[in-house]
Amino acid sequence: MRVLIQRVSRAGVSVDGSVVSEIGPGLVLLVGVGAGDGPEDAAALAEKCAHLRIFEDEAGKMNRSALEVGGEALAISQFTLYGDARKGRRPSFVGAAPPERAKSLYEAFVGHLRGLGLRVGTGVFGAHMLVEIHNDGPVTIMVTSDK
Repeated sequence: MRVLIQRVSRAGVSVDGSVVSEIGPGLVLLVGVGAGDGPEDAAALAEKCAHLRIFEDEAGKMNRSALEVGGEALAISQFTLYGDARKGRRPSFVGAAPPERAKSLYEAFVGHLRGLGLRVGTGVFGAHMLVEIHNDGPVTIMVTSDK
């Protein structure tokens, strides 16, 4: 699995012109599921994201997690994180999990985040979404479970 994490002041996602989810300060989590990923990857990356210390403490150091600051999360499925553009001009997505497997692991990831105590909004799996991200910092971190 790959998760591109962005610290945000706010974010939202719309499908077909309707807002399906919005959050205040917290994390946007763009989630890609790889062909070889399993439930353990979803659990490990949810734990990593929830506890990643990228929010400032009273001294201005990135020393607090989303859980510690009462942040929210917006998790968006994004198979294009597995796009491989090393050859040619069109990315290959053979490294991405098939949709039914990806959806199951994406939902497991979201469930783990909620189980850790985060309020989590989501997009609509497989839909064409418009994602509004107000990156705070900017802070953007990639975490993976790649072996």
